[in-house]
Amino acid sequence: MRLDVWLDVTCLYRTRSEAQKACRGGKVEVNRQGGKPHRELRAGDEIEISRPLGRKQKVIVKGLSEQHIPKAEARKLYEDVTPQPTPEEAEVLRMARLTRPFVRAANAGSPDKRERRELRRMKEGRGRRKVL
Repeated sequence: MRLDVWLDVTCLYRTRSEAQKACRGGKVEVNRQGGKPHRELRAGDEIEISRPLGRKQKVIVKGLSEQHIPKAEARKLYEDVTPQPTPEEAEVLRMARLTRPFVRAANAGSPDKRERRELRRMKEGRGRRKVL
């Protein structure tokens, strides 16, 4: 079974194209080797996925499925062996998440009515400000 299809079916990535981009970008390793999207997977393979903020997720392939299945069943296709973060790492991740600026996706199109109002308020320097 293809690596990108398996990552999509198991809900580790939202779409197959997102899984392909991650594989091509070097974010996915299979058995400590670079994982290309077309790589064939077998039960027992160890996959390491680089997540945002320097986290690494490790999973072991338990089963294969060519078709999309419910998320609860998809979780049975792998075993997550990622070590739990230490309290210090968890706090650093939480602070990084809070201090990260909101960046609108470049492909999100033109702003909707609410976003236009927010932009106008920020430019004029008045109105309420959201505090997170």
